[in-house]
Amino acid sequence: MYYVVETDKAFEKASSDLEAAVKKLGFGVLHVLDLGETLRSKGVDFEDDCKVFDVCDPNQAAKVLSVDMKLNMALPCRISVYTENGTTRIGLIKPTRMLSALSDDPDLNQVAKDVEDKTIRMIENAK
Repeated sequence: MYYVVETDKAFEKASSDLEAAVKKLGFGVLHVLDLGETLRSKGVDFEDDCKVFDVCDPNQAAKVLSVDMKLNMALPCRISVYTENGTTRIGLIKPTRMLSALSDDPDLNQVAKDVEDKTIRMIENAK
């Protein structure tokens, strides 16, 4: 269900390297949610770091939406860089698993596989 790797990089370096890898593989970064900072700014005692990158290939997103508009709730793809127990990790929920849970349309299987292959390459390139 998940694809997660550990990296020896510092959190900020892994975050910037992920953003570069996303762009290099033709996706866009739509938004970055600094979840750790948001929680701390709300007075929550949260020590780890966590950035969630909303990434998208507009052509692939259009294919998904043309099959089933309700799948907009599963878009865009999210890749997270986070720390846990002093280790920096980069991960995602596999698009193939997510879309197969939400739709049984065979046309989406290949779209999900293509997106998954690229997002995993982004993570590997950033680690």
